[in-house]
Amino acid sequence: MAGTPRFLTLADVAEVLNTSSAQVYALVRRGDLAAIKIGGRGQWRVEATQLEEFIQRMYDETRTFVDEHPYVETEARDQVPGSGSATEAAGPH
Repeated sequence: MAGTPRFLTLADVAEVLNTSSAQVYALVRRGDLAAIKIGGRGQWRVEATQLEEFIQRMYDETRTFVDEHPYVETEARDQVPGSGSATEAAGPH
């Protein structure tokens, strides 16, 4: 079978998502990312199709969030450290 294997380790998933294995484990344990536990030592595997579905779901949730919370230029400038906002320029009070 060429290409991506059917099942990925949590470390493989972490590499794809550019995050830690601990974060992926938390996603699995919370039920956010479907996985199976195999063997007596608790080895977790995530099916490649489940990972792709998770990624699509995260895109959908992000799109909904962005739609419900539009970007406002003045809010963004005031919330970003080093943006040169008036609050920052005045220093601590």
